[in-house]
Amino acid sequence: MYFTDRGIEELQSRRGDEEVTFAWLAEQLSTFVDLNPDFEIPVERLATWLARLDDDDE
Repeated sequence: MYFTDRGIEELQSRRGDEEVTFAWLAEQLSTFVDLNPDFEIPVERLATWLARLDDDDE
């Protein structure tokens, strides 16, 4: 288990039954980056990965 899995597991256990929109998620990610600018690149990579999940492999 990676250290980051703990946060993912906590998210799933605390909020796993909730439904959110991608607009809400994008707003939360923007707020997080505003408060934690050192995480801008990883958050941007995650957001790009999520946005392109359905893209066909080229």
